[in-house]
Amino acid sequence: MKILSYRILLKKEAEGGYTVIVPLLPGCVTYGDTIEEAIKMAKEAIQLYIESLQEHGEEIPTEEETMEYTLTVEI
Repeated sequence: MKILSYRILLKKEAEGGYTVIVPLLPGCVTYGDTIEEAIKMAKEAIQLYIESLQEHGEEIPTEEETMEYTLTVEI
């Protein structure tokens, strides 16, 4: 068994709860009422996404060569 790590982005929604996006996995988006639930849902969504890739014989993307940087701009 291989262990993979994925970066997730949590966005607090105005109506409450958190939307979660997995940038490396296009279309892998989920939601939770709390941060804890959102993270749990993200883990499940990632696992299902990877299972689907495996079933279709597609390559599983990894974060190994991904770099992250936050830019600040003035407006």
